[in-house]
Parts: sequence; C-alpha cells; structure tokens
Amino acid sequence: MNCTSTAHATGDGAAGFALPIRVLLADDHSVTLWGLRQLVESAHPQYRVSGTANSCASLLAHTELEQTDVVLLDLSMGDGNAVNYLEKLVCEHNVKVVLLTGDLNPAHHRIAVMRGARGVVLKSEPTQHILDAIGRVHRGEVSFGRALTNLLLTSMPGLPRTQATTGGDAAQRAHSLTPKELLVVQALVRHRGAKSLVVADALGMSEHTLRNHLTAIYDKLGVQRKLDLYVYAIEHRLGAEPLVNRRRPAPSGLWGGADSAWGAMS
Repeated sequence: MNCTSTAHATGDGAAGFALPIRVLLADDHSVTLWGLRQLVESAHPQYRVSGTANSCASLLAHTELEQTDVVLLDLSMGDGNAVNYLEKLVCEHNVKVVLLTGDLNPAHHRIAVMRGARGVVLKSEPTQHILDAIGRVHRGEVSFGRALTNLLLTSMPGLPRTQATTGGDAAQRAHSLTPKELLVVQALVRHRGAKSLVVADALGMSEHTLRNHLTAIYDKLGVQRKLDLYVYAIEHRLGAEPLVNRRRPAPSGLWGGADSAWGAMS
C-alpha cells in the first residue's frame, strides 16, 4: 500500500503522543460494541472512545473519524468485507487500524495487513491484548501473532529463507513429529475451540498426557499455545488429511483405536 499516515496527536504523552488515545469502535454486533466500549473506557485516561459504527458505510461517514487515532475494526461487517475499506481509512482518513476478528486464517490477515492494517487481534484472545495492540499501533509499532508474522516474513520478495526469518523448514518440522503428536495436531484442528478434556477424550488419553504431547509439539514447531498451533496447522495443512498414514502405520492398541475413531469422524 503506497500511502503514509501520521499521528493526529502531538501532546505530552509517551513517545510524543497526547493522551488519551482516541479509539473508534466498528462492529456490526451491538453487544460486542457495548463490551468494547466498556473495555476501552475502563482504561481511561489512557484510552477514550471517540465513537462507534455498526457498518462500513457508517464508519466512513462518522463525524468523529477525523478526530480518531486508531480504528478497532471487525474484519467482517454486515454491509461488506472491511478489508475493502482499509486503504481508504488509512490513506484518506489518516487513521491507524487494528483488526478484531474471529477468522483464524492467517492468509486473510495477511491481505488486510498488505492493505494497511497494523494490528490483528483474535476475538478469542484475552481482552488486554486488544488494549495492548491499540497502544502499540498508536506508537507506530505493529501487533501481530507469531503465525501471521512468520507468514508475512516468508512472503516478502527477496527475503532470505533462514532459520531466523522462517523458524526452519515447515516440512522438516512437521516430519519431526511422532505419529502420536500428529494425531494430537489433527484432533486440535477438528475440535477447534474445544476444551482440553474434549480433545483428550477424542484421542483416548488423559488431559495430563495431552499436555505432555502439546509441550513437545510446541517445542518442535516453534509455537507457544494451542491457538498458535491451530493457525500453524491450518497454514501448513497439518490437519487436512491423516498424516500418520503418509509416514508409517500408527501403533496398535490405544492409539490404533483412536485412529479408527478418527476415521469414523471424517
């Protein structure tokens, strides 16, 4: 995206920014808007709600848009995909944008970033992450999850594919997983958002055993939590098919039974 934006505020705040940070909330669900307003207002005087909008059209026409520092924008609005309006918001209205979304696909996030978004927060994340992202973006930084950051770095033309930028070869890391660990990844993808007990039951193991496997998986793939693992698995298609069958047959007994139950769920 070829445009530059500058901060509206130039007062006595940190890094030369005046406080409070003026935030315009845009979401097509009234309950979500109410909750976001309570969250931002609870952080006064550092943050202040400059207005709310329940559609892309009302956002672009909002009288307070020109007096806003950061727009917290739902990726999917009732009257259209917010991605289509990002360049207009950033280039014409000179605001910074943080996306708040339930979409877990990092490829969609990448498109939004290329069009001007400087922060992406998933709705499943703790509410403090929203305020942190707004603050960082307002200071001129970016705020992305680890999986999206890796995706952005590896997609940049001419960027060397080194351990530092890609975290290692994805295929090599995937094949470092044992058959049991691959089953755990597949279970996590199929039961996305479910509690650990549900995933453990589907695999025929205890929660303690599941946690042990997840710890090993996190270390091998370079992720830190279940959400990051889910995004990584989707990005690299680790949960798209029974990877165990491509490597070697799963052991008989408990895990063999889990694999059979898995096939029945497909």
